Amino acid sequence: MTNHKDAPEQAPQDENQPDLAAVNADELETLSRQLAEAETSLAGMRETLLRERADLENQRKRMQRDQEQSLKFANERLLRDLLPVCDGLESGLSVASADVTSMREGMSLTLKSLLKVAESNGLEQIDPVGQPLDPEQHHAVAMVDAPDAKPGTVVSVMQKGYVLNGRLLRPALVSVAKDS
Repeated sequence: MTNHKDAPEQAPQDENQPDLAAVNADELETLSRQLAEAETSLAGMRETLLRERADLENQRKRMQRDQEQSLKFANERLLRDLLPVCDGLESGLSVASADVTSMREGMSLTLKSLLKVAESNGLEQIDPVGQPLDPEQHHAVAMVDAPDAKPGTVVSVMQKGYVLNGRLLRPALVSVAKDS
């Protein structure tokens, strides 16, 4: 004798829920194909991402190497331009018998050559004689009586100053006219 209480009860079927047994094989095949396509697409995207990361890393390393090379050889042009100045000094020193006048002329030419190289590399001299004292570019080391100059005007330069590409490299050491 079977007891109806021992048999599992069947839940009433909701009309809105599809019956899993009713899902046909075509729908399963379509879903499986879509899943495989999505997995293939994801694998391609991962591979593309890894390549792009590797390219970025290679580019970063290349830029770092180029920057190191630029810093290492940044003074190459300047030093190449200075070589003729050094050659001129060596030639002048190798002359055994020279009078003071010819030595001065040689030194003057060498100085002109050196200043030309410096100017072509962005260096400018500060020679402020006759100009008002500029504390940004001049360093007053003495106040002197100068009846022909206005007070606060530079009357002599003890050491020229220099500006490199618009930035002060060294202030000029100057004497300034006193107030009378």
